Amino acid sequence: MVGQLILVALIAYGLGAIPTAYVIGRLNGINILKVGSGNMGATNVLRTLGLRWAAAVALVDVLKAVTAVFIARALAPDSPDAASVVGAVAAIIGHNWSVFVLLLTGTLRGGKGAACSAGTWLVLFGGWPLLIVVPLASFVVLLYATRYVSFSVLTTGVIAAGMALGGIALGTFGMPPVYALYVLAMLLMLFFQHRQNIERLRAGTERRIGQREHATPAPQR
Repeated sequence: MVGQLILVALIAYGLGAIPTAYVIGRLNGINILKVGSGNMGATNVLRTLGLRWAAAVALVDVLKAVTAVFIARALAPDSPDAASVVGAVAAIIGHNWSVFVLLLTGTLRGGKGAACSAGTWLVLFGGWPLLIVVPLASFVVLLYATRYVSFSVLTTGVIAAGMALGGIALGTFGMPPVYALYVLAMLLMLFFQHRQNIERLRAGTERRIGQREHATPAPQR
């Protein structure tokens, strides 16, 4: 089982580490790491390349996370719950700290994990519709009301995590207890990767959605 989980972690990390935004940027003649906020995620692509390419990045980032969890379950059929957690966490780690980006730039970095987290969440909690519908609705309402992507992502993460952890603790949803490890790891990474956004939110300098960035260097990350 240990060997299977190690293999799961390596494959899931590799899938998560695929630098979607970087590839999309290069296809459009820019280095996404050097424009806009410098972040390798859909929001930065939205500000620099527009909605179509941002949607493509978000979709691929979700799909690579979904694929990682399904492969994890296939590789460890005797322990699908543990494999799901290992695969999901490893995929998010790969996205946030990509070895491919390290090879390309010399710096271990990546995205902030929102779309990748959404993909893993969709697979792990897809059997409990309430845990999909409520967070999704929360994100849409918050983004419409505030136009802050970071605030909407983090608040939705807290809502989703609270629901899942509460359900696990009370045994309400019949979810595997090991899923709590995934929830905690996902939420911690989400907040860690958004720490600079949190500082800007507190300072009132965070950019709202719709403030389009042109393909010129900017200091924010």
